[in-house]
This record gives sequence, C-alpha cells and structure tokens, in this order.
Amino acid sequence: MSETAQSVWNNCLEFIKDNIQPQAYKTWFEPIKAVKLTDNALSIQVPSKFFYEWLEEHYVKILKVSLTKELGEKAKLVYIIKMENTYGNKQPFTEKIPSANRSALKSQDVDVPLNNKSPELRNPFVIPGIRNVKIESQLNPNYSFDNFLEGDSNRLARSAGLAVAAKPGGTSFNPLLIFGGVGLGKTHLAHAIGVDIKDKYPEKTVLYISAEKFTQQYVDSVKKNNRNDFIHFYQIIDVLIIDDVQFLSGKSGTQDVFFHIFNHLHQNGKQVILTSDKAPVDMQDIEQRLLSRFKWGLSAELQNPDFETRVSIVKNKLYRDGVDMPDDIIEYVAKNIKTNVRELEGAIISLIAQSSFNKKEINIDLAKQIVEKFVKNTKREVSIDYIQKIVSDYFQMDVDTLQSKTRKRHIVQARQLAMYFAKKMTKASLASIGSQIGKRDHATVLHACKTVNNLSSTDKQFKKYVEDITKKLSV
Repeated sequence: MSETAQSVWNNCLEFIKDNIQPQAYKTWFEPIKAVKLTDNALSIQVPSKFFYEWLEEHYVKILKVSLTKELGEKAKLVYIIKMENTYGNKQPFTEKIPSANRSALKSQDVDVPLNNKSPELRNPFVIPGIRNVKIESQLNPNYSFDNFLEGDSNRLARSAGLAVAAKPGGTSFNPLLIFGGVGLGKTHLAHAIGVDIKDKYPEKTVLYISAEKFTQQYVDSVKKNNRNDFIHFYQIIDVLIIDDVQFLSGKSGTQDVFFHIFNHLHQNGKQVILTSDKAPVDMQDIEQRLLSRFKWGLSAELQNPDFETRVSIVKNKLYRDGVDMPDDIIEYVAKNIKTNVRELEGAIISLIAQSSFNKKEINIDLAKQIVEKFVKNTKREVSIDYIQKIVSDYFQMDVDTLQSKTRKRHIVQARQLAMYFAKKMTKASLASIGSQIGKRDHATVLHACKTVNNLSSTDKQFKKYVEDITKKLSV
C-alpha cells in the first residue's frame, strides 16, 4: 500500500472523525482501507456494495470536503468493492457497480464522482419506493422488564437478560438463548432486553425479527440476486434478536447464511439473542455447527409459573388496567389456569369484559364460568411424540414399530396417519416431521398426507381411523 495514499486518507479521517458521531465513525469509516493514490484520485477499499451505497447515501458531502482539502478541487474518489464470499468459496470476489458515466465496467475499480446521485439502499425493512433508510428496531415498547414479573420459573432467564441489557456483547451470555413452552414470555423477555438496551445505548443498532420473517427476507434476496447486501445488512447490527429460531429447522440455505452472520457478529463483539420453544439438544433438523454455537453462551429456560408467580402476574395485570378484583377471585383464577401466562392474562381480560358488557358483579360464580369455558376452549398444543403415541396405541403397536422400515400395510398406514396428523396439528416443517417419524424425508411426508386424504374419501374403514384418532387427539 502506498504511504502517500495512507497519509492522505489518515488526514481525511481526522477531519471526518471531528464531524460525525463516534459510533458512526467506527461503523462506517474504520473498516475502509486506503489502497493507492494516482494523480488526484484516491482509491479506497470498502467491504461491499451495500457499504458503498450507505457511504454515498449519508457521507458523500463530508467525503468531498475532506478529500478536496487534501487533493484540491479536482479530487476524485475511487471505490474498490470487496466482500468475502461466504458461500463456500474462500477467495474474495469483487462486485462491479455501474458507474455514473458508463453502463458496464471492465475493471474492479469503480470511479464514483463525489457528486454522484445516491443509489437505492437495500434495506429489507424499507417498503419499496419509500426513501427511508433508518433501521427501525421493530421492538414493542410495551414489553419491558417492569411488567415481566420475576419468579422461580424465570429468575435465571430474567437475570441473564438484565445482565445482557447492561452490557450487550460484553458478557459470557452471548448468545443468550431463551427457551420454553408457548405463552411463557419468551418474546416478552426478548423485547424487554432490546428496549432496555435502546434506552441505555441509543447509538446502538438493535433489531428484533422473527425467524420466519428472516427466512422470507433471505428467500427474497436470493430471488432478487442481492443476498450479499442482505448479509451485510445483518452484519452491521449491534444487537440482533431472532424469535422462534426453531423455525429455521430444515431450511439449509437460511441456516447457512445465518451461520455466517452469527459468526461475524459474535467475532465483532455484537450481541445475539435467540428464543426457541425447545432447548438446543432437542432441536430437530438444525445443523450441528449452528447448534454448537447456540451453546456457546447461556441457554435459559422459562418454565410454567408457580402459584405465587401466577397471583403476582394477575395482580400486576389488574393494576396496569386500573381494575380492582377480590383476592379470592384472583387466587381462584391463578389456581385453575396453570399452563402459561398468556392464558392467565386472557382469562382475566375475559372476566373483566363479561363483567363490563353484561353489567355483572365480578364474583366467584362468574369466575368459575369464565375459567371453565376458557380452559375447555383453549387448544392444547400437541407434540409429534404425543401423536405417535396415540396412533401407536390405537393400532396396538409400539412407537418403534410405527417408525420401523417395514412395508407391512397396516404399519405403513399407521405411519402415514401419524405424519398426516403431525402436519395438521403442529407447526413443524415437513422435513422435521419426517425426521421424527422414522427418519423419512419431506417427500415421504407429503406423499403420506396425500394418501390419507385420498383413502379418507374412498375407504370407509380408513375414514373411521381418521375420525377416531381425531377424537383422541382432541380430548
């Protein structure tokens, strides 16, 4: 590297550093390398096309002023764009960007006039056609630590969350994986950590996203041939919160891109927070290299709240809503709804609504009616293991036989029924269902579902199987 190029760039950096926020300088100027100086043209290397676009969008004026001070009115800035290819090829590659003056390029150098019109920033959270490049956190401010009540069932996870919020990326809890059943507060706690970080460190870029939306963005980026921009977008996040990470199950392409994003963030001291409905050891169809990284930090479980915690949750909910309720009714509701916080709060809302709309006094009889209906109408989540047990028992065989490789007709049909109900009654992917029911692939599960639908409409006995098992699973 030419010393002259470096000295010119160092002088530019001194000027830039004095005129922008420290965090912005660290993010957008420290990664730049001065490469060469030819006449009045300074060549700098930036990590990606996305990076170049962001500089042109936000810092073109300050770049122009700083470079003009050093090289005079005829100063030019040449971008050399390089980004590591994270898809198997270890060799760096160069993206070619149309110049303002040419429709195609023959070299890797991009001559960009400093007064060039800013190109469109590819931000997956920007609605097409709307010029808004600010990265919104997607956090819900209503989810805070103040209304996430502590109890024995969540003390470890909540304490770890507070530690991460106090020092994001600076604790051994990186990544922090929060796992537990439906309605126990995983999403609430993840948002609370993000909200607290934004309050303490407003300069940090915090982003909350569901694994499902992350996957959809990745698929869109592949379709539009801009996945490198997608990768770099996520690599500039300071605190990345991904909800329901088990949704990545069976999606090898998304897992691969997340692996590289995770590595980059972790190596650069950024914080990663994940939620899942199960512990890493129980996750199906997640690559081993990802699972091992999930275990690098802390896996904290949220369990069903005990009676005292449930009473506290109800009282807190009533206090926030400005509603008075007798202690005996609060205790009755807390005693009879044990499964999760969401159902508990739902029952309280129903009780208040019934009292208000029907002008009934909130008494123990009304509470009994609401709780009975609420518990009866609440759909119990059915696991694939439970479905296999019910189907095996119905056909008087054990689960090992159901999962075996045998082609005996009655066993094959039982296996197909198990796959059919797993597809119908769980959120698991076809690949995950196949893996758990005898290590089959997704195509086998798809075939099983079609076969069950066909036989149900043509075979009376088989239709009865479906009806009987449906009743058993609905109990």
